Formats: sequence, structure tokens, C-alpha cells
Amino acid sequence: MKAAMKAGEKERLGAIRLINAAIKQREVDERIVLDDAQVLTVLDKMAKQRRESISQYRAAGREDLAIVEEGELRLIQTYLPEALSDSEIGALIDAGIAEVGAAVIADMGKVMAILKPKIQGRADMAAVSAQVRARLG
Repeated sequence: MKAAMKAGEKERLGAIRLINAAIKQREVDERIVLDDAQVLTVLDKMAKQRRESISQYRAAGREDLAIVEEGELRLIQTYLPEALSDSEIGALIDAGIAEVGAAVIADMGKVMAILKPKIQGRADMAAVSAQVRARLG
């Protein structure tokens, strides 16, 4: 944050302040100190919100607001772990299905429970859910 202030990077500073505010808000709401996994969850949620906002702004023809959201999303993603490739996600899904012994769509919750800690913050959980549903369905 100090580096962004000294460099005069207003957009970066604003996004960092948003991240800090979201983390502090969760700590105050739950009266806890967040560990690394919980901070990743907050960052993942913020990234998801930005992706949804970008698509809504573009649908409404507000490219100026979409560009601002994209900048915030890029900054948030710098604090998230490196994204998994499609082949890595597929391998994790296959391993999760095999571990649970899932065969029908009703077992999807068990598979997702195993996958979530491994994938959280490294892939879009909605896309992973759709892939699991496709493989079980």
C-alpha cells in the first residue's frame, strides 16, 4: 500500500484499500483474525464479484465501468495463487470422483467438498462445478 502511495498509483491504491476493507470487515463481523485460507476465500469472492460486474456492465453498455472493474480484478488476482490449467482441474476432478466413488449426480456435493480446499482461489468454482456435473451426468 505504501509503495502504491509513493508511486502515485491511484487505481492500485484504491484496489488495495478495497481488499484491506473486505478483510477487516470479515474479521469484525466474525470477531476472528483471518488465516491465509480465509483471506484467499475473501479474495476469491472479490474476484468473482468483479467478473460478474464486468459482464453486467458490458451488457449495459458501460465499458468505462467495466475497465475499472477489470483493473481491480487484475490486482486481486496478483494476490491469489497461480490459476490451475484446464488439464490440472480435470485431473483433480477425476481424482475427487475416484476418491468418493461418485457415479451419479447426487454424489456431486461429496466431490465438491473434496475439491473446494484444493481449488479455492485457483479456479472459478462455478466452472469446476459445471465440469463435475457434466462428468457425473
